[in-house]
Amino acid sequence: MSNLSTPLSPPRLSMGQILQMNVGFLGLQFSFGLQQSSMGPIYSYLGADEASLPLLSLAGPVTGLLVQPIVGAMSDRTASRWGRRTPYFLIGAILCSLSLFAMPYSSALWMAASLLWILDAANNITMEPYRAYVGDRLPKDQHPAGYIIQSAFTGLAQTLAYLSPALLVWLGMSKDAVGGNHIPQFIFWSFMFGALISVTTIFWSIWRVPELPLTPEQLTRIQAQKQGFGATLREIWDAIKEMPVPMRQMAWMKLFQWMAMGWYWQYVTYAISRSLFGTSDAGSEGFRDAVLINSQVGAFFNVVSFITALFMVRYTQRFGAAKVHAFCLVMSGLGMLLLPHLTAEVVAAWWPASMASLMPKLASEYWLFLPAVGVGLGWASIMGNPYVMLARSVPPERTGVYMGIFNMFIVIPLMLGGFIVSQLYNRVFAGDPRYVLMTAGVLMLLAALATLRVKVPEGDVPAMAPAGAGH
Repeated sequence: MSNLSTPLSPPRLSMGQILQMNVGFLGLQFSFGLQQSSMGPIYSYLGADEASLPLLSLAGPVTGLLVQPIVGAMSDRTASRWGRRTPYFLIGAILCSLSLFAMPYSSALWMAASLLWILDAANNITMEPYRAYVGDRLPKDQHPAGYIIQSAFTGLAQTLAYLSPALLVWLGMSKDAVGGNHIPQFIFWSFMFGALISVTTIFWSIWRVPELPLTPEQLTRIQAQKQGFGATLREIWDAIKEMPVPMRQMAWMKLFQWMAMGWYWQYVTYAISRSLFGTSDAGSEGFRDAVLINSQVGAFFNVVSFITALFMVRYTQRFGAAKVHAFCLVMSGLGMLLLPHLTAEVVAAWWPASMASLMPKLASEYWLFLPAVGVGLGWASIMGNPYVMLARSVPPERTGVYMGIFNMFIVIPLMLGGFIVSQLYNRVFAGDPRYVLMTAGVLMLLAALATLRVKVPEGDVPAMAPAGAGH
């Protein structure tokens, strides 16, 4: 790597460059979108019961808890010829692509669950170095644009991931065509496309907007730090002890919002299956229809997320990330509360019989697009505004490790929420996923209240003392 010096503040990038540096997030989030929309049904096709779904989905939270803080801290200390963050992008993208390719060939629950562990580990290897790369590459005043555009690509990628099964059916693939493992062909080919897009988009971003060379001061700091796994763990522990106050304040916000999102992803297809088709049988035509309808609804809320994220930069800069985030969480909570009530009977009462006979679809699944607007607003904000708040609250030298620790505020709620709902699903929620979604809506409203407590600093965060000096 060149030893050319770079300014203390990175050079400003054009909007085109900011877009290109975030293209890799398209592939990364396409993978997450496939998990959100298809892993529950895949488990059901392989024989899982609904109460066990959260436990089978613990791969993501557990690997995130273990991998992201470690990888984030390691990337802060990396000074390779390829850059600080780039090696992690490449390793993660290749593993992710291979896992996506293998997933629809799963012949048993243990195989699908094992591949999900590998897939999530690969995504987590890429995720936090990628977020740190955006923080490294942009000056402070462009952080809102960088992270909100990252959120926009999340919406676009997950729109494509959710919509791909329905697109394949619209293009002529039979919705009833299944493989020997009972997994529909429209899911099989969606994962094949995901395997391709995952790796190619990451390569595009690091080719078009490469990392900046480290300054002599940065190299000196990295070389002065103790290396090795033990030193990395100590750095994580020190960073946790010295965590900035605004970051600590965000813990409650993250707890409620991510428990809610986890429950939504796990049970929305099952809620639609109950509400519109009155079935919980994964082998039924009604359940396959619910999977396809959720792919359309999920694609729609991600379109909303993509579009609103593009406009959200202006409002975040004007009103502050916390206020905008709280508003979006309220809208998401209301959407989750409404969705389970849109049964065929309720919609028929609202929709005139004469119109229902002319446009029967509008009297059923298309009404689900209404609550999806609220969920999309919340998702756009979740993937952008908390990172704007975080980037203004942590010292730049520790961006990687704090991005990794911030992920613990995601994975712990997902793990806790998964355990809670698996234990309460039959006893408290009466085995009905619609009650789970309504409870998730309440959690989103609590997350909005918690957001308003967060005090984000107005000025820049001071840099840390040089390595070896006292904090």
